[in-house]
Amino acid sequence: MGAVLIEGPKWCGKTTTAEQQARSILYMNDTKRRHMNVQLASMSPETLLKGDTPRLIDEWQIAPSLWDSVRFECDKRKDDGQFILTGSSVPVASDDEEAFSHSGTGRIARLKMRPMSLWESGDSSGVVSLKNLFEKKAVPVETDGSDIHRLAYLVCRGGWPKAAQQKPSIALGRAYDYFQAVTEVDISRVDNIKRDSEKAKLLMRSYARHQGAQVSLAKILSDLQTNTGETMSEKTIDGYLEALRKIFVVEDMRSWNPNLRSRTAIRNADTRYFIDSSIAVAALGAGPDDLVADLETFGLLFETMAVRDLRVYADAMHGSVYHYRDKDGLECDAVIHLRDGRYGLVEIKLGGDEHIEAGARSLLRLKNKIDTDKMNEPSFMMVLTGMSPYALQRPDGVWVAPITSLKD
Repeated sequence: MGAVLIEGPKWCGKTTTAEQQARSILYMNDTKRRHMNVQLASMSPETLLKGDTPRLIDEWQIAPSLWDSVRFECDKRKDDGQFILTGSSVPVASDDEEAFSHSGTGRIARLKMRPMSLWESGDSSGVVSLKNLFEKKAVPVETDGSDIHRLAYLVCRGGWPKAAQQKPSIALGRAYDYFQAVTEVDISRVDNIKRDSEKAKLLMRSYARHQGAQVSLAKILSDLQTNTGETMSEKTIDGYLEALRKIFVVEDMRSWNPNLRSRTAIRNADTRYFIDSSIAVAALGAGPDDLVADLETFGLLFETMAVRDLRVYADAMHGSVYHYRDKDGLECDAVIHLRDGRYGLVEIKLGGDEHIEAGARSLLRLKNKIDTDKMNEPSFMMVLTGMSPYALQRPDGVWVAPITSLKD
């Protein structure tokens, strides 16, 4: 492609990654040049685009008109690998600016970056490969058997690259710094609409309590009123959540709609998730010891971390992750669906034989509902756990593997 857009939350490593590939760099947010850069983007964009290629334009969304300038320049040069764009928010055009007059299709490829998976941060052994599961080449292996306290720490630390390099007492503070920046600055700066930081904190706390759930705005409003006494309209809540989506703090999961043997109504509501479990931890004001003492909350936030990792691995395999739930209450936490039509079914359980058994039964029930005359049967079924000394396939065909053994 002529250009690549790398987008995702702040602090996840977009600029560092792009710098490793670029041969020249323009930092749009350079405090000494920001005002001039914005002016040039409007008056003489070609000046900003000059330089050895690939040319990195960091935080390009500060001047949204650059999108069309890059697209036009790609058309004119007719060469691949011209530009790398990085951004931590979806841009909003000013009243006198017509940004995105063209989608960039055929010229600009999109790449979403998230906080690091456990495999990327060095906290997973990687002895279980999703690719091998899809290709039916996986074999039983012994795992490192991460203990509950280590797992709680990983959920709280999150996948922020800087935190992965720091000692635990410092690393745990990164998510709180992030939470403060989001609620006090970024949630208003993204579209220049002033929002109350305290309301943002309370809303994110409610969102943290509903990780992995398909809850309506009315339910979130009710939760806010019950737990905090805060009164917000559904329209206001929707506005706050939309701002959080634009800065890649919230990443809800869409539903999966397979061909079924029977006529079963599928719940199509999105499932609520933060892009990283550490954000939910910070919103709740919790730490590793709190999670160990409250296994129900621990399980919810472990699911958020697991979904983050599955999304990272699925992206690397040109796939997407969905959620399934029907009117009968049957659900599947994650369906990894690849471009070629193959898919895997995953239930996420913190641990415990009873929970693993329940997850396996749920997977088998869903498999039996799928009409394999109209679509493939699942490539694999897996209960993804927090702790297990082995990764193995049960006699019923369901794999059980700990998250600290997984990679793409």
